[in-house]
Amino acid sequence: MADSSEDGPRREREWVDPPERFAEAANVTAADREAFERAGWPGCWERAAEMLAWDDPYDAVYDDAGTVRWFPGGRLNAAYNCVDRHVEAGRGEEVAIRWEGKLDETRTHTYRELAEEVNAFAAALRELGVGEGDVVTLYLPMLPELPIAMLACARIGAPHSVVFAGFSADALATRLDGADSGFLVTADGYYRRGTALDLKRRADNACASVDHAVEQVVVNRLGDERPAGDGRAYADLVADHEGAAVEPASRDATDLLFLIYTSGTTGEPTLVRHTTGGYLAHVAWTSHAVLDLGPDDTHWCSADVGWITGHSYAVYGPLALGATTVLYEGTPDHPETDRIWRIIERNDVDVFYTAPASIRAFMKWGEEHPERHDLSSLRLLGSVGEPIDETAWHWYRDHVGDGECPVVDTWWQTETGGIVLSTLPGVDRMRPGAVGKSLPGIEAAVVGPGGERLPAGESGRLVLTRPWPGMARSLCEASDWGARRTRTVDGEWRYDTGDNAVRDEDGYLHLLGRADDVLTLSGRRLSTTEIESTIVGVEGVAEAAVVVGSDDARRESEIHAFVSPEANVAGDGALRERVRAAVAETIGTVAVPDVVTFAPSLPKTRSGKVVRRYLAAIANGEDLGDTSALRNPEVVGELESLLDR
Repeated sequence: MADSSEDGPRREREWVDPPERFAEAANVTAADREAFERAGWPGCWERAAEMLAWDDPYDAVYDDAGTVRWFPGGRLNAAYNCVDRHVEAGRGEEVAIRWEGKLDETRTHTYRELAEEVNAFAAALRELGVGEGDVVTLYLPMLPELPIAMLACARIGAPHSVVFAGFSADALATRLDGADSGFLVTADGYYRRGTALDLKRRADNACASVDHAVEQVVVNRLGDERPAGDGRAYADLVADHEGAAVEPASRDATDLLFLIYTSGTTGEPTLVRHTTGGYLAHVAWTSHAVLDLGPDDTHWCSADVGWITGHSYAVYGPLALGATTVLYEGTPDHPETDRIWRIIERNDVDVFYTAPASIRAFMKWGEEHPERHDLSSLRLLGSVGEPIDETAWHWYRDHVGDGECPVVDTWWQTETGGIVLSTLPGVDRMRPGAVGKSLPGIEAAVVGPGGERLPAGESGRLVLTRPWPGMARSLCEASDWGARRTRTVDGEWRYDTGDNAVRDEDGYLHLLGRADDVLTLSGRRLSTTEIESTIVGVEGVAEAAVVVGSDDARRESEIHAFVSPEANVAGDGALRERVRAAVAETIGTVAVPDVVTFAPSLPKTRSGKVVRRYLAAIANGEDLGDTSALRNPEVVGELESLLDR
């Protein structure tokens, strides 16, 4: 199935065709794709811009006179595009947001109700002194008030900076300082596995440690009528401004919509800025073309809105199209391990978009959980966040999609704003384990150390060779950070994604993980993704992560695999030997893990990404630092205790 060369795997061809019924009704057909591509670059992206309502038309689709600009001269408002225009079109009574709380609580907001609360909170923000260009920091759990606050900020032209509610006070303070933000919307607390956690104290500590004054607004989540302390109560502000009508601020396409930090799964987080026109056009078009969303769909992106996935495909993308978006509070296995499937069944979810790490967790818990529920409403499944291995891909399609749903394996980053690599579900054949080709309007290449384009079968650095609308403004401006990621090679503009990939003979890309996730041992470069995929293919294994450890006695590096077995499968010597034998047979003896540690689970962000830097620290006996970004911080202590040093 794969050779042992360092150039990457040779894959057996396995194709899965989109169901004929799905292809016939898909948003994008083969003819649509051809028309998009015939328009040429950058003119093809005008089709994305046409999905939005513009106050003033743009002068051009793209220009790069000094800086890259998408839709220069155009003016629009993101909140109007996500809310008002749907109400004006007579769809005010359609559901915009369905929220699932910790203990079977539910709330819904129609587009009309959403418009009313967004207007009320926008008016309240203005009363507090928030003006166009002022950054408002949102430190909130997964409540409807979070997207409402985002849209209220967008309505008045105030960029928002969403900070994941699991972050520490220090992390929040760093982000308040970095954005020079004088306004904070937070909550008294939130629930995690049924336990109430104090968020307001963290917010207060963060505000006390920055050098400027911070005005706070506090959402009451815990229901104990505790006072807002130094802040203003969100509910009171909304009630005081009930019935307000705030004119949407007309924003230049290149004006800032929001700030966000990268997840920091492999290193230090980086501040990324996204613009209004290019970003919104990109996420609207990819929601339409890749996730196949329309106004009649109920879409569930399971990522926390604190990450870019939640921004793009839980809030802005679905709402720009007038779809219903599902949000949920808590964790997928509490109070029961079938919670995910109950939410899908109860809300008749059409499109489900989640992370491979979550899918592997579902596998571990057992197929009997999804099979107890009616998931027949599902017509499309999506994967995001990291490469999905073939075993998880098939399990996802077979046990969640009943063997019929197309699976779109998507690749993108905080910096790209939206999806850039994927199959189009009604057009392209699927290949398990491969992300697919570049989307129309995107061009990608695999290059070697000298920047040379590599032939099929050779692994190298994945680069994007043309700008795209959703790109971060920092890349457009070629700032110090942007200049490190973009450059011209032989007259060709390139963005270095920091990921490794290999293109197969059919042009499909196989992602091999972050470039800094490549192991160098005995003069060989080994992809962690390839090793992990091989381990997950072993019967009884649910998920795995591989890092470089050190053997102090031999003063050598070693491969350390953290392996989480499926439910009711023992992590014993027999499974350890099956793992090692599979790696030796599939990749070669050089890739066989020196240490295999069986883990109850792996450390993950709220969006489902495995955070390998914590595993590397555990393997090497190093200080873990701040673990507040994790969905399951308790697991790092368990792993430390399991490791026999």
